[in-house]
Amino acid sequence: MPTTPLPSRRWLATLALTLLAALPPAPASAASAPLEAEVVVFGGTSAGIIAAIQTAKLGKRVVLVEPSTHLGGLTTGGLGATDIGNKAAVGGLSREFYHRVAQHYAQPGAWKLEPAAEYFRNRGSGQAAASELSGPNATMWTFEPHVAAAIYSNWLREAKIPIQLGQRLASVQKNGRRITGFTTEDGTAFRGKMFIDATYEGDLLAKAGVSFHVGREANATHGETLNGICATTPKHQFAVPVDPYVKPGDPASGLLPFIQGEGLGGKPGDGDHRVQAYNYRLCFTTNAANRLPLSPPADYHAARYELLARYLEALVAAGKQPNLGQFWHPLWMPNHKTDINNNGGFSTDFIGMNWGFPEASYRERARLEAEHESYLRGFLHFLASSPRVPANIRAEMQTWGPCKDEFASTAGWPVQLYVREARRMIADLVMAEQHCRGQSVVTDAVGLAAYNMDSHNCQRIVRNGRAENEGDVQVPPMKPYPISYRAIIPKAAECENLLVPVCLSASHIAYGSIRMEPVFMILAQSAATAAALALDDAVPLPQLDYAKLRARLLADGQVLEWKNTSAAAAPAAKHPLLVRYPEAILSDDEDARHVGNWQPGSLTSAPTIGPGYAHDGGAADGQAALIYARELAAGSYELFLLYPPHANRATNALVTVTAPGSSEKLIRVNQRNADALGGTSLGKIALAQPGRVEVRLSNRDASGHVVADAVAFVPLP
Repeated sequence: MPTTPLPSRRWLATLALTLLAALPPAPASAASAPLEAEVVVFGGTSAGIIAAIQTAKLGKRVVLVEPSTHLGGLTTGGLGATDIGNKAAVGGLSREFYHRVAQHYAQPGAWKLEPAAEYFRNRGSGQAAASELSGPNATMWTFEPHVAAAIYSNWLREAKIPIQLGQRLASVQKNGRRITGFTTEDGTAFRGKMFIDATYEGDLLAKAGVSFHVGREANATHGETLNGICATTPKHQFAVPVDPYVKPGDPASGLLPFIQGEGLGGKPGDGDHRVQAYNYRLCFTTNAANRLPLSPPADYHAARYELLARYLEALVAAGKQPNLGQFWHPLWMPNHKTDINNNGGFSTDFIGMNWGFPEASYRERARLEAEHESYLRGFLHFLASSPRVPANIRAEMQTWGPCKDEFASTAGWPVQLYVREARRMIADLVMAEQHCRGQSVVTDAVGLAAYNMDSHNCQRIVRNGRAENEGDVQVPPMKPYPISYRAIIPKAAECENLLVPVCLSASHIAYGSIRMEPVFMILAQSAATAAALALDDAVPLPQLDYAKLRARLLADGQVLEWKNTSAAAAPAAKHPLLVRYPEAILSDDEDARHVGNWQPGSLTSAPTIGPGYAHDGGAADGQAALIYARELAAGSYELFLLYPPHANRATNALVTVTAPGSSEKLIRVNQRNADALGGTSLGKIALAQPGRVEVRLSNRDASGHVVADAVAFVPLP
């Protein structure tokens, strides 16, 4: 890596945009006529693209308006490792996108930098083999940014969608409760009958006078337990104490950079204005032929990373030899590329530096984007160059760099900041923790969500004289749940012709589960369908006949309710145990009782029972257990614990088998290895009469990730 700080192309481009934003908007030409459509989609994110395509499919005139020059949002901006939760919950045009990804990678010409077989064997996530990509129902969930961009471009061309780029919103015009149009900074006017806000920030809804919230609500607001300020934050945390003061041990000397203040800033469970951290998802490579050098930012100063230096030194002093994997999380994409995400106590997330972004002007957002890039470039350069970084980390970091064949206009740097959360609409129904947990179920579904109730850290503070991150939450719903139609339309008294599939009505913690690109696409298709039907029936959106909407969504392949598909999702030809024992009685991880925090896992190259598996996130805290239970007829059975093996698994996962007439049996299972049947035999039991058999999997004293796919009870002759 070069050692001389040079301004990146993106930094210069951002500076130009910042200067441009300072200029007054150009006056509208008296001769220019408004651009009119039946449905106007504002925001060229993945959701905006799908909304426009669905609108055209339903025969309505549509225009897609994007304030930047980039289409596809995060899906084309570096987020190539799709966060899903459960693939079976994804339907409609959202699933068609991932089918088109599979069709691309089924072509031999798609594999220019590595053989397909090598990727699927060594790095691929979520696919069994390249040979399975070409079927009529094939999907692939990992991809390169330029591939996603090409798919969207071709799809928009097929649908003949008019696109307006570089149109930054200036004002919204309303007549009573209806939006009649909006005007952009250059004076262009857009007029329509229905509007869809598909931005990550919720700009259209805000200027239309629709209620919204920014930050975390108090737990008491919606009767939740996971919202608000966290009393403790065990994950993505500093693993050893690190002194936070400029002069070690002296609070009067001030705080080091990237620390916001002393204490939590409120009581646990209180609401606040803080927003979970943003970052850039990095498409990097170690392939020297396709690797660009990563230059430091123009404003690089090693002293800014004093907290990181002290953290590394504290780890070494504590006998915890650090490695690069503790500071970022590379997820492998095809052709030896990555989607790199945050990991650990100090990483790619720019914690606490985005609180003003949701409601900022375009000029201010450009400045914050540049700051995020500067922070992240500086972080990576520090790891590659500082003598205070252990030699093993420096050496490995120097082998990484941006890809030559991605993001050519910005020298390989991603073009989309990961805006994980901004404004969230407040509608007649607010999706909340109870909906994610299945304690409250809506009856007007327009799609399913399935990911963790997930929040990245919101602030970095000082407690008890040490640096500490606050706000990370990772609690899985474990079962897909429906999202209400009422959550994507404003209150009837505020606006009756606007749909909001991205900044929908959800609490901070529920939004953390919903905020995934596949779900945004699902909700966008449903929003466009609702807009078209409301136009046909000449009714405001709150008065739309939901039964009619539901029928059309189902006809278009949307998944609106979850049915346990454990057995059906794993045909006998797919799982080796079912090939040998088709008579096996299965208990899937979704059927089991969950104790503690389990996270859904679906990205695996090994066959699984059902659509995925569960894992404990490597907590090894003894608090997580999965309890499988079956009422079995009298007879003899062999029991199998099924799981996808991996090098990061526990070698000593604790299994307890309890059966009538037998003493409790304790077994330690090495989940890095699996036998030919895709799991481990737990031995045999004999039941003199019908009874309940329990298999309990625990992470007590575990040496790695504990994973749970299923338990199979195989009847013996």
